[in-house]
Amino acid sequence: AARLGGHPPEPAQFLAAVAGWVAPGHVQDGLWRAQRLTDPAEAAYELGTGSRSTAQDSVPFAVWVAARHLGDYPAAVTACVTAGGDVDTTAAMAGGIVAAYTGAQGIPAAWLAAREELPDWVTASREA
Repeated sequence: AARLGGHPPEPAQFLAAVAGWVAPGHVQDGLWRAQRLTDPAEAAYELGTGSRSTAQDSVPFAVWVAARHLGDYPAAVTACVTAGGDVDTTAAMAGGIVAAYTGAQGIPAAWLAAREELPDWVTASREA
């Protein structure tokens, strides 16, 4: 949040910034198309939800979800689950983007408490 001056970018601005960092191709094309979409069902249909198991069928939608719910981790994950498709993949991508913005404090404490234990090497690397 600090890198953005404490203000989240507008979704279209966020999507344009991400598209600018992606190599030309289907994923970038999807990110450009995503900028004009506002309805979750339309975004899922237009961008794909990972049911074809390809990056071009999952990344644009996951980034679209993150852009629309940048400060709300539960809403981002819920939007991916509601859309259907490869929900664990899109929710992981969107959730990862949102968590990078909010930090771990953006993830509900109950969700953190209910997750599987992290491997020892993760804990060790955080203590170093």
